[in-house]
Amino acid sequence: MALRTIRMLGDEILRKTCREVKSMTPRMQELIDDMLETMYHAEGVGLAAPQVGVLRRIVVIDIGDGPLVMVNPVLLETEGEQTGDEGCLSLPGKAGQVTRPNHIKARYFDENMEEYEIEAEELLARAICHELDHLDGHMYVELVEGEIHDVVYEDEEEDETAENDD
Repeated sequence: MALRTIRMLGDEILRKTCREVKSMTPRMQELIDDMLETMYHAEGVGLAAPQVGVLRRIVVIDIGDGPLVMVNPVLLETEGEQTGDEGCLSLPGKAGQVTRPNHIKARYFDENMEEYEIEAEELLARAICHELDHLDGHMYVELVEGEIHDVVYEDEEEDETAENDD
């Protein structure tokens, strides 16, 4: 496994539509492993293949329940709405208010090319929608309501508090 470079907003590859994965080759499995390692290293909850420069329909997600690998994912149903702050590893340190479905149903293949359906709500539904957008060349910044703002992470707040206590 290896860390891959995350492409940043403005990189043309992030605007392109990804191709389907026809079969799980050792190269595709290596990509999935590298994507998971890269996502965890960057402390993200999701990562799509184009974010590491590969135009394939693969996303990895982990909202804290363990990794979810989705190959050739397709949204089948959406229901309800949720609005909340959303960020992206391709635009670090920034976030914006985005409205997404609160409940989704999707079909995908895992890394063994076995077909599954998933129903998800709240954060997992948001993460799946966000990552699937990447596969069609879209980023959350296109959906932001209002301004994109800086994000201060809890670790940074603790560091600043410790510095101010001295």
